[in-house]
Amino acid sequence: MKVQGRLFLWLALFVLIVAIVYGYWSHETAGTVALFLAFGLALMIGFYLSFTARRMDQLAQDDKEADVADEAGEVGFFSPHSWAPVSLGVGGALAFLSVAIGWWLLYFSTPLIMFALWGWVFEYYQGESRNQ
Repeated sequence: MKVQGRLFLWLALFVLIVAIVYGYWSHETAGTVALFLAFGLALMIGFYLSFTARRMDQLAQDDKEADVADEAGEVGFFSPHSWAPVSLGVGGALAFLSVAIGWWLLYFSTPLIMFALWGWVFEYYQGESRNQ
């Protein structure tokens, strides 16, 4: 976490310099304000990560002698036979395609998205009677 905190603090310093130079040369208010807001955002994230890193144990990325395998751990459980992400992707693609073609396409994509989401959430649900 210390590395990320320093990275965002350096990014905030860079964006501040760019904002000052841009504001001086361009005399354009919208871009200057956007750059100063980006400076504030990077500064907030940098201070938060630095503040949090002090209260955490040392991670492998903060140790100069660490190997890549030191940070390895369990990635998670991924269902090998699930068709729900595919149908959810098709439903999402149809929903975004409805912006270009016509809003009537949402009548077909919304039930597909809801059915795929329901199937994904309850994919491994066996019922309450089986758990007892």
